Amino acid sequence: MTDLWRLPATDLAVRIRTKQISATEAAKDALIRLDAVNPRINAVVDHRPEDVLAQAAAVDAALARGEDPGPLAGVPVTIKVNADQAGYATTNGLRLQQDLMATVDNPVVANLRRAGAVLLGRTNTPAFSLRWFTRNSLHGHTKNPRDPSITPGGSSGGAAAAVAAGIGAIGHGTDIGGSIRYPAYACGVHGLRPTLGRIPAWNPSGAERHVGGQVMAVSGPIARTIADVGLAFAAMAARDIRDPWWAGVPLEGPPMPKRAALCIRPDGMEVQPAIEAALRDAAKRLEAAGWTIEEADTPPLREPAALQAMLWLAESRRGLNAALHREADPDATFVFAQMEALCPAPDLNAFMDGLQKRAYFVRLWMEFFERFPIAITPVSGELPFRDQEDVESPEAFRRIMDAQLTQVGLPLMGLPGLAVTTGLVGRTPVGVQLLAGRYREDLLLQAGAVIEAAGVPAAPVDPA
Repeated sequence: MTDLWRLPATDLAVRIRTKQISATEAAKDALIRLDAVNPRINAVVDHRPEDVLAQAAAVDAALARGEDPGPLAGVPVTIKVNADQAGYATTNGLRLQQDLMATVDNPVVANLRRAGAVLLGRTNTPAFSLRWFTRNSLHGHTKNPRDPSITPGGSSGGAAAAVAAGIGAIGHGTDIGGSIRYPAYACGVHGLRPTLGRIPAWNPSGAERHVGGQVMAVSGPIARTIADVGLAFAAMAARDIRDPWWAGVPLEGPPMPKRAALCIRPDGMEVQPAIEAALRDAAKRLEAAGWTIEEADTPPLREPAALQAMLWLAESRRGLNAALHREADPDATFVFAQMEALCPAPDLNAFMDGLQKRAYFVRLWMEFFERFPIAITPVSGELPFRDQEDVESPEAFRRIMDAQLTQVGLPLMGLPGLAVTTGLVGRTPVGVQLLAGRYREDLLLQAGAVIEAAGVPAAPVDPA
C-alpha cells in the first residue's frame, strides 16, 4: 500500500487500530516520502529509520496483544529540535548545542509517545528559535514547499514545511512570539498555540526556563486538518507534573453563543488588501453556518507586544549575548541586534511593572471574550514574507515586526490562538487567526472547522 503519507492522522490512526494497515507499513511509507522530498526543503534535520521502524513495530505488537496503543496509534509525528527527545541532540539550531544529548523526553514528547505516535524525525528551527524565518549555521536553510521564494515561517518552520510536504501528519512546534501560528500560515496549513499551562513542557537537558519563557512559551501542534490539530492537541495536553504550569482543565468548556468579532485592524495595525479579503471571507464562512459577526476592535496589543519583548529580552540578555557571540550565527546576530535596538534594557522596576501590567491586559481580554467568544484577526498584516527578508536591512526588520503585531502581542496574556489557512494568492498561502479566552481551544477548533469546510489549499504538496 502506497501514499499512506497523504492520509490525515485521524484516518491513519483508525486504519492502524482496526488493522487495515500496520503501523510498520505507515512508517515505511513515511520514510519513503521523507527521503523523496526532504532534500529539496531541509525540513527534517535528524532522523533514524531503524528507530522509526522500531517504534512502529512496538505499536503493531501492542495491537497484536489486544492492547490499546493510544489515539495516535502509528501516526508519524515530527519533533522540533528545541525539545528534548531521548537519544537525540537538543540543538535548538545551534552549533553550541550539537552535542547536547537528551536522556529523558520533554513532557510533550513523552505524551506523544504514550498516545501511540511514531516519532519520525527532528525538524529545523532558526538559531535560538528566534525568527519568522528558518536558517541556521548548523542545520542549514529550510524552504517553503509551496514556494521557495517565501519564508516557511519560524521558528517552527521545519515543522510546518514538513507537514505541508507530507512528511508526517502532525508537527510539534513551540510558540512564544508566533512560532507555531506563523509557520502554519506561511506553509498553508493549520497551527494551534494553546493556552499557557495547557500542554506540559520542560527540557531536562537545560536550565529552567527564564521568567518570560515560563509565562509566555508553549508547545502545540501543526497539521493539515483541523481534526488532526484537535487530535494532536488532546494527546499533547495529558498530565505531566514536571511542568508546574500545567493545568488539568477539561478540554471542553461550556457552550457559548456563536458570536465572533471581526477585527480587521487590531489596535490600528496596517493590513494588506489580500489580508482584509481573507478576514472578510472567513467571517462570511462563519456567518453562513449561523454565526453572528460584528466588526470590532480588539483590546490592546501594541503595549502587550512591547512588554512581551521586554520580558523575553530582559532575561535573555543575562546570558544569551555571550552565547550569541560564541555561536556567531550571522542571522541571529543581526536579529538580536535589531530586537535590542527596539527594546532597551529595563531596570528591575520596569521588569516588575511589566509583570504587573500583564494582569491588567489579561483582564481586558477576558472581558472581551465574554462579549465575543471568538475573534477573527490577521495572522500577519502581510502575505508571507520574501525569504530572509528580515536580515536585509534594519528598515525591513522593523516593517516585519510591525506586521507581526498579532503574533507578538498575544503570548503576554497566555491566550490561545489558531492559524487557519483559507486559500492562496497565486501560490502564496493566506489565512486568518482565531482567538479565544483561556482554555477555550475547543471554541477555536469549532470555528476553525467551519472555516476549513468552506475550502482550504490542497495539502500535502510536492515541493515547488
